[in-house]
Amino acid sequence: MAKDSGNRQSQMRQLIAQLAARMMAEEGIADYAYAKRKAGRQLGVTDSQCMPTNSEIEEEIRLYHDIYNSDEQPESLLQLRKDALLVMQLLERFNPHLTGAVLDGTAGKYAETHIHLFADSLKEVEIFLLNQQIPYITDEKSYRISERRSMDRKKVPLFTLEGPHGLIKLSIFEVDDMRMATKSPVNGNNASRANIEALTKLIVQSEQTPEP
Repeated sequence: MAKDSGNRQSQMRQLIAQLAARMMAEEGIADYAYAKRKAGRQLGVTDSQCMPTNSEIEEEIRLYHDIYNSDEQPESLLQLRKDALLVMQLLERFNPHLTGAVLDGTAGKYAETHIHLFADSLKEVEIFLLNQQIPYITDEKSYRISERRSMDRKKVPLFTLEGPHGLIKLSIFEVDDMRMATKSPVNGNNASRANIEALTKLIVQSEQTPEP
């Protein structure tokens, strides 16, 4: 009986992971916790032991793109990266770095693009956007960070722009925060990020050798 129960839990975890992955790939949902809760509700599951990890969902996202979006996803991803590069070049004075799904390659059509900026003051970024007549919505975003062997959280201002192919979210950090690593919501490791030079190289590589 215990083995049967374990098998059912494992099967349900996979079903929830697959449904959450489809939502994130097709609907542009960026929040893993929200996607898995929504998937669980649709499948009528409340048992926390049946909930997949973020890493399991990310793996299903990659599989989903491989199976259903193998033709269009690389093109959509390349377009999102090019959009990000244009924004980063415009905001070059704030040392922009791309992170998240658009960088790691799991982003689907209309996915959110996440860019970190490092500025002396929030007002400096606000004035720049206003002078460029770029509309934005203000909010906050909480990041997990590592300091002195302990896990902590840091809230930073968030500016959301309406990009041509999806929302572009600018997290505004202090200049000294460049030495601080934020944590990936997928596996808890230090999140990858790419500056203008690194993103440019990635785009060139993608154009020369399209991703499968």
